[in-house]
Amino acid sequence: MKAHTKETQATMTPEKALDFLKEGNQRFQNNLKANRNLLEQVNDTSEGQFPFATILSCIDSRVSAELVFDQGLGDIFSVRIAGNFVNEDILGSMEFACKLAGTKLIVVLGHTSCGAIKGACDHAEMGNLTKLIEKITPAVNAVSEPKDESLRTSKNLEFVDSVSQKNVELTIQRIHEESPILSEMEKNGEIMIIGAMYDINTGEVTFA
Repeated sequence: MKAHTKETQATMTPEKALDFLKEGNQRFQNNLKANRNLLEQVNDTSEGQFPFATILSCIDSRVSAELVFDQGLGDIFSVRIAGNFVNEDILGSMEFACKLAGTKLIVVLGHTSCGAIKGACDHAEMGNLTKLIEKITPAVNAVSEPKDESLRTSKNLEFVDSVSQKNVELTIQRIHEESPILSEMEKNGEIMIIGAMYDINTGEVTFA
């Protein structure tokens, strides 16, 4: 499989980009890989890159977007931060990826049993991590059930995963509210912005 070119990127639509990721995740779940020569892709991309998607995911070592979607060099922009939230630097990176570099799809990818989400559920405090966790706290507060405080901790994995899902939704909301560029591109049908959850037990990505 060759790296994407200016021509293949030009024919890509948001829907087609989503299908590419879904097909890649199916291959991953079935322990299959697209036939690609990575060194050849190094050569193919030496003078330019034409990725089709931008994926915001967690730094979790089990959730590498390139692996779980079976993508090669030059296929996707991968933005990683604990808790997969956005700030102005990440929004700027996404605007570059879509407006200037031509990607057609933004995926906010949360995952089950997320350590950053667990920390937010437990209101953990430690150095700079304290400030990071504060960015995820709105998602914790937005999940109303269970009411019992003793059940709103990292020990309750169902609650943790509900907060992860809510964090994805709130992150997409922030992209819409804080990036007029991306919001307008989506309105014009140039890109799609969607959420997804990765299951660390099965390798499956479920799109919203």
